Amino acid sequence: MSTPAEPGRDRSEPGLSAIVGERRQLTNVAYRLLGSLAEAEDAVQETYARWYAMSRPQQEAIESPGAWLTTVASRICLDLLGSARARRERYVGEWIPEPLPDRTEWISGSAGDGRAEPADPADRVALDESVNMAFLVVLESMTPAERVVFILHDVFRYPFAEVAEIVGRTSAACRQLASSARRRIRAARVPAAPTAGQAGLVRRFKEAWEARDIKALVDLLDPDATMIADGGGLVGAALRPVEGSERIAQYLMQIAGIAPGVTLLERTVNGRPGLVAQHAGVTVTVAAFALTSGRITRIWAIRNPERLRPWTEQGQS
Repeated sequence: MSTPAEPGRDRSEPGLSAIVGERRQLTNVAYRLLGSLAEAEDAVQETYARWYAMSRPQQEAIESPGAWLTTVASRICLDLLGSARARRERYVGEWIPEPLPDRTEWISGSAGDGRAEPADPADRVALDESVNMAFLVVLESMTPAERVVFILHDVFRYPFAEVAEIVGRTSAACRQLASSARRRIRAARVPAAPTAGQAGLVRRFKEAWEARDIKALVDLLDPDATMIADGGGLVGAALRPVEGSERIAQYLMQIAGIAPGVTLLERTVNGRPGLVAQHAGVTVTVAAFALTSGRITRIWAIRNPERLRPWTEQGQS
């Protein structure tokens, strides 16, 4: 999505390309803050709306437009995080952060050199450790202020003095919030680097499900594994976490029995090997995984069709 010019505004005005060029960075920040690409896009659009609502002299008086845009976007996200908590309390079943495919798997045609050309908006979200699903789930446990301070300082390396100005707190208070957020990360034991062998393990999981081999599934799962499904009340999904390797395997076998014609595809989900289930060419489930000691410890299955629109659009491109 390109940034629309304000009606009547000269597209050739000095600095316009630099302003538009900030969109990628703003989307990177907003997605990590909100856990939803759709909400991140809305926040960024609102940020640009506020910029273009200013007069030319007001814009020229801003010493660093990029810093201004980041400040405004972060404050919008902070407000949205507060209201999001209330919305998610009313959400049917479990809420899981919106999954992102790998940028290289968003095909919108071929570039001039014959390579696949990434399509918006995935190209604007750099996939690194701060967007893997385990990390995003921990972010959901933070207070809005903790999350904003932690993302801006620890992920994007903004100085505490700048973060303090953005969130309206002192630098000392921001340091405490960041420290609290780090404790949450450590307590959740989120891996700091991609788990070796995850692709092979996910492939074996896929093959076991396709073969309806419940013993193989149990062997691939940690005995204390947990599976969480997000259907949003729009499609069938477990309303509570399914715990234990045997219960998860049984649940997966039940799904296999009532889901004929479903195809499992190996895809990168939020920077890690994952699986995508499609029926008649439409993505119906995106699964992300976490591993420990060579076994699957967490499965996040996003089934809410409203939150899978980017994946469906990808499949139809």
